[in-house]
Amino acid sequence: MSNKDGAHKIKEMVVSYEKVSTLMDQDTYKWHHDTHYAGYVNKRNEIEKELQTSDKTKANANYSLLRSLKLEETWNANGQILHEVYWSTMGGDGKFIESMSIIKKINEDFGSFDNFKTEFAAVGKAGRGWAVLVYDLFSDGKLRCVMYDFHNQGGIAGSIPIIAIDIFEHAYYHKYGPDRASYLTALIDNIDWKKADEKYQKYVSFKV
Repeated sequence: MSNKDGAHKIKEMVVSYEKVSTLMDQDTYKWHHDTHYAGYVNKRNEIEKELQTSDKTKANANYSLLRSLKLEETWNANGQILHEVYWSTMGGDGKFIESMSIIKKINEDFGSFDNFKTEFAAVGKAGRGWAVLVYDLFSDGKLRCVMYDFHNQGGIAGSIPIIAIDIFEHAYYHKYGPDRASYLTALIDNIDWKKADEKYQKYVSFKV
């Protein structure tokens, strides 16, 4: 997979199609990576290049090239990052062991694993863009299910994404049509909790 010159590189899929075939058809698997995700990486590079030479003296909140570039910078950057998070914990069977650090933390912060699943799916039904399990590093150290209604709208500043669910229609419509609930169930059941636990243990050691 090639991409335009720039600091940000298009990463290969980290999970094989066979491991996510319950979530998406093969066309979606390819389109999602090669078109949607790759497009965000390429546009992020393009925007960062334009920012280097944009006329900062013409910055204006009503309209300016700088304002447009900065808005689309976060749209494309988060589009890249959230997709990489999305795929990073796929390919499991949804099974876990109670001794995992992330499962203990989920039970602590949500009351039970079932409560977490219910809330995560509900956020996925309520949003337009992304449902994300984040570790709120900056304010209170809790796990939270947050909504990014768009790539650059929502979330909590200072939080680290652990598991992300793309709920834009391109992620599920080709296989599920309007039945988003079935897609959400299938995705949660496909989480590789070992990968999620490794990510959580890495980030929980960070100090603000």
